[in-house]
Amino acid sequence: MIKLIVFLPLLAAIIAGLGNRMIGNVAAKVVTTGALFVSCALSWMIFLGFLGGHNTAFVEPVLTFIRSGDMVVDWALRVDTLTAVMLVVVTSVSSLVHLYSWGYMAEDESQPRFFAYLSLFTFAMLMLVTADSLVQMFFGWEGVGLASYLLIGFWYHKPTANAAAIKAFVVNRVGDFGFSLGIFATFLVFGTVSIPAILEAAPGMAGSTIGFLGYRLDTMTLICLLLFIGAMGKSAQLGLHTWLPDAMEGPTPVSALIHAATMVTAGVFMVCRLSPMFETSDIALSVVTYVGAATALFAATVGTTQTDIKRVIAYSTCSQLGYMFFAAGVGAYGAAMFHLFTHAFFKALLFLGAGSVIHAMHHEQDMRYYGGLRKHIPLTYWAMMAGTLAITGVGVLGVFGFAGFYSKDAIIEAAFASGTTAGGVAFAVAVFAALLTSFYSWRLVFLTFFGKPRWAGSEHIQHAVHHHDEHDHPEDEHAGHEQHGHDVGFNEVKQGTAGYHPHESPWPMLVPLVVLTIGAIFAGYVFHTPFLDAEHGVEFWKGSLAFDSHLMHAMHEVPLWVKLSATAVMITGFLIALWAYVLDTTIPARFTSQFYVLYNFLLRKWYFDELFNALFVRPAFAIGRFLWKRGDQGTIDRFGPDGVAHVIVGGGALTRRLQSGYVYTYALVMLLGLAAAATWAMAG
Repeated sequence: MIKLIVFLPLLAAIIAGLGNRMIGNVAAKVVTTGALFVSCALSWMIFLGFLGGHNTAFVEPVLTFIRSGDMVVDWALRVDTLTAVMLVVVTSVSSLVHLYSWGYMAEDESQPRFFAYLSLFTFAMLMLVTADSLVQMFFGWEGVGLASYLLIGFWYHKPTANAAAIKAFVVNRVGDFGFSLGIFATFLVFGTVSIPAILEAAPGMAGSTIGFLGYRLDTMTLICLLLFIGAMGKSAQLGLHTWLPDAMEGPTPVSALIHAATMVTAGVFMVCRLSPMFETSDIALSVVTYVGAATALFAATVGTTQTDIKRVIAYSTCSQLGYMFFAAGVGAYGAAMFHLFTHAFFKALLFLGAGSVIHAMHHEQDMRYYGGLRKHIPLTYWAMMAGTLAITGVGVLGVFGFAGFYSKDAIIEAAFASGTTAGGVAFAVAVFAALLTSFYSWRLVFLTFFGKPRWAGSEHIQHAVHHHDEHDHPEDEHAGHEQHGHDVGFNEVKQGTAGYHPHESPWPMLVPLVVLTIGAIFAGYVFHTPFLDAEHGVEFWKGSLAFDSHLMHAMHEVPLWVKLSATAVMITGFLIALWAYVLDTTIPARFTSQFYVLYNFLLRKWYFDELFNALFVRPAFAIGRFLWKRGDQGTIDRFGPDGVAHVIVGGGALTRRLQSGYVYTYALVMLLGLAAAATWAMAG
């Protein structure tokens, strides 16, 4: 069964990729989508088996992979509770994204190639989550990196898409370098890359030291931090996050697949899979906690200023990943995986809902030119409402709540219950980030679905009032493809385009929205007990991660004000957004004019792109130009092929002069030669 789950997407990718236009669009879509739905059904069977306590962990051998000295790597598929959770997440979202793409990509000329890339991406992710060794995990790790590059740059005729794909590829190579060093160090210390063997031996290495760059460092701290660098790149944590927003250049289904359930969660999965290793190093756990908290804060602040609907959701993903990491950092691995599980449903719902809005608005992505759409696309509106209620954590304590109410609130409570300094900082940051999450999520809903329509051709708007001063539209020379602009824009009307006539999306796009809506509403309520309960959790996870039942007990016993803090800030964020974007729409313009420095700082994403451009991009280009002009052309070409060519040309010109064709010239040369020879002979 597990082999079918993993290799069906690969087989479908090969058929659609190699068959391409020869088999046609319909056949390619049927093969890839059908394979994913079969994998999805089988994955749910495995997951429900673990949920009911009927299944046990097992390893399914595939083939012998590497035999080199002490390095023994067998290609095998490991299935335990952690794997089962990831199988459900990956195949469920991927199958729905495949179906959704039937409608969204209907007019694209390269549909077989697109569906082949989607299935290849899914296969690589499944290889990652079923890995029984670090080498196999690295194979899947790099596979999703390759597939994401192909998908982000799918519309390769767009320069911005190519730039975004290259940026994602390069930034992830930085993280992957750290990950590979971590794998090398792990093999050096443990003599194996088998994950079960490493996790069993890890506690015995606590307190040992290893030489690195001339220093003696704690062995497990060094290994865990190197591995975490890989997680930072793949899961877009602060410092290696810059590729994530630009990945929006790919088709919207790609955004849902990459940002909701697959590639960006690989880092969280890896930390939870190797949690017994991280448990041996308090320093490593503190670093994970602080980086996760900083990412949650950074992305939430930036999300409040974005006007591109997909970028708002992308920064939301970045922020929620920060929650998952600091949950793992404080030892609440079950809560981290539960939020990964619920987040997959409501974030995929929000991305696909945004795609439905974009489809209805003829590919317009700027929320300032939306408004009043709830009457035109009602099903999309209610789906987006469900996703928003889930991500903001709406619910009644002890009664019922949407998905995020259980998973995100559990992380906040676990951070407080941990009792550590890092946990306290994470708790404070998480509460403030929850306030911002509520604000920018409801801001998206109000700008998109409420108020008067602001699209050209709207019967409600007869003329437009434009503001084009430098405060309203700041320029960004390093990200010119991004849509920047003052919030005052939501009082404007899009000009110079054909009249918009919003319409609901076709059924292949609406069915996934309905299914994901069900997940966003009920996933938290139905599954929170096995994931989080102190007693049930030990049995559910069955040693697949370091489940701390004591922390789970403490989490449920935190003071009432801690449990209500997330709900309080959620309501506060909603009221602020309602006030500013529905009741008094002049507030955003007045606020951004008064606090322009802060607004511009957030709009430009804390200037990370400018900083990296100054520190890395420009020096790299300068070095490249120097080596090109001075090294390649000025030295190698000058004294190498070009120099030899000049010598040959000069010699040829000289010999041409000697070949005059006159007999007396040749006689003179012969005479001079004989005289020189005679002189040499007499001198000898």
